[in-house]
Amino acid sequence: MPEKKKRKRFQLNPINQRRWRSFKAHRRGFWSLWIFLLLFFISLFAEFIANDKPVLVYYNSTFYFPILKAYPETTFGGEFQTEAEYRDPFVQELINEKGFAIWPLIPFADDTINYDLPVPAPAPPSADNWLGTDDQGRDIVARLIYGFRISVLFGLCLTLISSFIGVSAGALQGYYGGWIDLLGQRFMEIWAGLPILYLLIILASIVQTNFWWLLGIMLLFSWMALVDLVRAEFLRGRNLEYVRAARALGLGDLLIMFRHILPNAMVSTITFMPFILSGSVTTLTALDFLGFGLPAGSPSLGELLRQGKANLHATWIGISAFVVLSVMLTLLVFIGEAARDALDPRHTTND
Repeated sequence: MPEKKKRKRFQLNPINQRRWRSFKAHRRGFWSLWIFLLLFFISLFAEFIANDKPVLVYYNSTFYFPILKAYPETTFGGEFQTEAEYRDPFVQELINEKGFAIWPLIPFADDTINYDLPVPAPAPPSADNWLGTDDQGRDIVARLIYGFRISVLFGLCLTLISSFIGVSAGALQGYYGGWIDLLGQRFMEIWAGLPILYLLIILASIVQTNFWWLLGIMLLFSWMALVDLVRAEFLRGRNLEYVRAARALGLGDLLIMFRHILPNAMVSTITFMPFILSGSVTTLTALDFLGFGLPAGSPSLGELLRQGKANLHATWIGISAFVVLSVMLTLLVFIGEAARDALDPRHTTND
């Protein structure tokens, strides 16, 4: 009996079961979701895939994990107290004398410069650098993996935080109406009329930007995407019979808003979130391309596109960044289309 109760507890209700069936029936969006999740999951372990440090070192009957902890060269019989340079042939000989090292699949980090290039940088694809190097001799595959992870994490953070702010603002305006709604709409009209891209460039040029600074600057404007949508749902829902009944029973405003009205508003909100995510990634890429995004040297798809523009003879730079960016945005758009069809009550499946 307890097992049956547990199974029922985690079972989807009929409406969500229909939505899940509709999402699965949209084959393009369903497989796009799994492909995107797989790529994102792989990128989370970028340090174990592309790094200039071994994943594991076995030396003198002891295991070391250079990716997780810095070890001085003296640990392996060297002379310097500074961190070991594992790509140095001398250090490699020291390790191989009393043990071995297991290297990542790609022995380059995002900032590792390959000094053994047979031609001046940017070097074309080779056995060492599968997609070639950029104009500073850094491996493009490694920078694409790290850049993909930063772009997705930045987009997810921006999407979730801006959605929370936008949903809260729209809920307050729609539920209370009156002066709150009037002042909120006038403020949004003024705020939305500002030249957002120019302001982002100005603010990014004043302060020394990093991941969190850039996220905060973009949050100033990105929260408005869902306000009108949620506001309309709350304006419609606040006068429905079940909301009036809940108010008559003495439930508080916050409880009514978030328990009774918000679930209906979240249907349309979730539909827009993949498109907001793709827009966030595009904005970050555009700022990096213009040179006002992440700090110099950070692995970025926009920075690779800028290098491709500056080195038209090295076609592998621009093409690699373009393919990764286009695949990422295409997957997000397909996921958004599938979510839109799944949450649309007019859309039916033949299951």
